[in-house]
Amino acid sequence: MSQEPLPEPPKRRPRYAGKNPRKFEDKYKERQHERYPEDVAKVLASGKTPAGMHRPIMLREILETLRLSPGETVVDCTLGYGGHARELLAAVQPGGRLIGLDQDPIELPKTEARLRGLGFAEESLIIKRMNYAGLAGVLAAEAPEGGDAILADLGLSSMQIDDPARGFTFKTDAPLDMRMNPQRGQPASVLLANTKAAKLAEWLMENGDEPHAEVLAARIIAARPQSTRALAEITRAAVAGQLRRPAPEEVESAVRRVFQAIRIAVNDEFGALHTWLRHLPECLKSGGRVAVLTFHSGEDRRVKHAFKAGLLSGEYASISTEVTRASPEEQRANPRSIPAKLRWATRA
Repeated sequence: MSQEPLPEPPKRRPRYAGKNPRKFEDKYKERQHERYPEDVAKVLASGKTPAGMHRPIMLREILETLRLSPGETVVDCTLGYGGHARELLAAVQPGGRLIGLDQDPIELPKTEARLRGLGFAEESLIIKRMNYAGLAGVLAAEAPEGGDAILADLGLSSMQIDDPARGFTFKTDAPLDMRMNPQRGQPASVLLANTKAAKLAEWLMENGDEPHAEVLAARIIAARPQSTRALAEITRAAVAGQLRRPAPEEVESAVRRVFQAIRIAVNDEFGALHTWLRHLPECLKSGGRVAVLTFHSGEDRRVKHAFKAGLLSGEYASISTEVTRASPEEQRANPRSIPAKLRWATRA
């Protein structure tokens, strides 16, 4: 009589070499925050962000700025991991709503599940997968009277930066992609292959304040890099050749500026910001508040000028005259908060 074959025992997760994992794929404890809270706590205590997680920046300052009340409608234009959204949603309860937008098809389902798992009423949370440039259209359907408060946390989320497969970081080698929505547009490698050096030099100057823009653009376009490592190495070699005594940090800063500039071009981030700022006043109720977190001079400059123009035209009753920065304590605990600047405006 033949016997049924015994099922194979489940395979154990391969252990990573050394005390701490180095590869993103090996950081399974950090990426499963609910299952391994002690390990996540250790990473947070060390001043780092666990892989696949994002720490909300200037949360206290944003809540103080927006002054939310129960029953209000608040919009988070860039949900990301949902750290800000969680507190915004709680602050408008009972009876309030959070409208959340994000264009990332990879991270948004995880964030929505995380927020819906908090136990708030189903109708209190409206999630839309889209670029925040389309906010006016969303509010025309969901809140025609406008929002009581709006938050936009610009730039990248830590989940996008940390995942090498997304192609945003030069710390590991990966295909040169950089798309916030991998289902739309061209990856960075294709965009560079179809761009002239003069145009890339424009991007490097406008999007990254890069002093060696022309030299770098010529080298990058000639090489047509296909990977993050190739782009970083081309940049390092070109910048080192321009400096008499190149310091490592000076060279690495150039690499960060190049990656930032190309990422902004790939995702048309300034185009989206311009559209959002143009329609922002009509998205707010009278007396409604908006808070914007920016992470580099190009973003901050555009927000500052739009708010000033809105104040002069009478669309805004008041605006911030200075930026708010993360406290020294937050900067020590979360170094990714260091470049952040917070500005606000109140609708007339």
